[in-house]
Amino acid sequence: MQAPRPDPSSSNTSRGNANFQRLRSGWLVATACSLVACASTPDEESQRRYQASAQYSATDKRFQNAPNPAVKPHAGGFQIWSRFLFGDKSGTTPQDSIPVHTVTPAQLQALPADANHVIRLGHSSHLLKLQGQYWLIDPVFGERVSPFSFIGPKRFHPTPLPLQDLPPIAGMVISHDHYDHLDEPTIKFLLGKVERYFVPLAVGARLRDMGVEPERIVELDWWQQEQHAGVQVTATPSQHFSGRTLSDRNSTLWASWVLQTGGQRIYYSGDTGYFPGFKAIGDKFGPMDIALMENGAYDAYWPSVHMTPEETIQAFTDVRGQVLYSVHNSTFALAMHGWREPLDRLAALAQQQGIQLATPEIGEVLTVGQPRSNQKWWEALR
Repeated sequence: MQAPRPDPSSSNTSRGNANFQRLRSGWLVATACSLVACASTPDEESQRRYQASAQYSATDKRFQNAPNPAVKPHAGGFQIWSRFLFGDKSGTTPQDSIPVHTVTPAQLQALPADANHVIRLGHSSHLLKLQGQYWLIDPVFGERVSPFSFIGPKRFHPTPLPLQDLPPIAGMVISHDHYDHLDEPTIKFLLGKVERYFVPLAVGARLRDMGVEPERIVELDWWQQEQHAGVQVTATPSQHFSGRTLSDRNSTLWASWVLQTGGQRIYYSGDTGYFPGFKAIGDKFGPMDIALMENGAYDAYWPSVHMTPEETIQAFTDVRGQVLYSVHNSTFALAMHGWREPLDRLAALAQQQGIQLATPEIGEVLTVGQPRSNQKWWEALR
């Protein structure tokens, strides 16, 4: 028997159609994640190195976080998917245009080579000019952070410069393999233009599959260091997870990073929940001249893998930061909170506690150690 055709003018039908489209979209993403982005199997030498890591579980054959008695439980996968598909998303995407400062090759060239500069590209992506050499952190230039170009979280704003205008890159730092931090089209476009890639253990296989030459890749475990182009690069702990499909969860490691050059220390938290490791990082490397701290995509359903603004403040204190630079917001809708909320909450907390806060606009250049007047550029936007 053929089911009766619903009345298209019915409000219930409209809501049902909307829910169906969300469910269909979620199914497409889930299906895509199960079919694409399968990394190469590591060779025996690499596998032995991974198994020797304190972050690797021989039982689960997966990487794991450091023990944390205070870790908070997550909601189940069904609850999380349901919330993403059917939850209230009002305010998660800006109605007004996000301001973007255009960055030109001439402007980059004019930045003094005897200083360290941080240029915000959006989300957690940054272009750095360190003592005259250019570096990238988690570069994502794509329109969506998803396995497909037609579905998934879409960019709020254009990048401040096109990929083709990037100068030769001395080093690229990748925190982990999630789509909003490791963007295959960006990696492929930059092939041959990057001298060295610094990645956590096993992420090298992702890059090799994207066409990066193995000799350009440096895989590091937590607390391991390498020197390149006058920069000491150290992989430090974080509390997160990894994976690009439904079947490869935690098959690669995740990390935060410390970059030391020109007598200054730059910390990048990557994606992380709050955990005791921040204090260990601060004890070993602090004070940090600037700390690029995650501030966004938090939710009560996944409290241990992303930080609330209050936790970001505590983590910044633990790593002994001098300037708190807010990242992981204002570019993609990855949680249910309003897009301005992380900035509003962090700015209020920083003011209360006398913390020097940096919330630069997209494309704005911050010179490490140089005084600047911070602006709440988002306040007038809807």
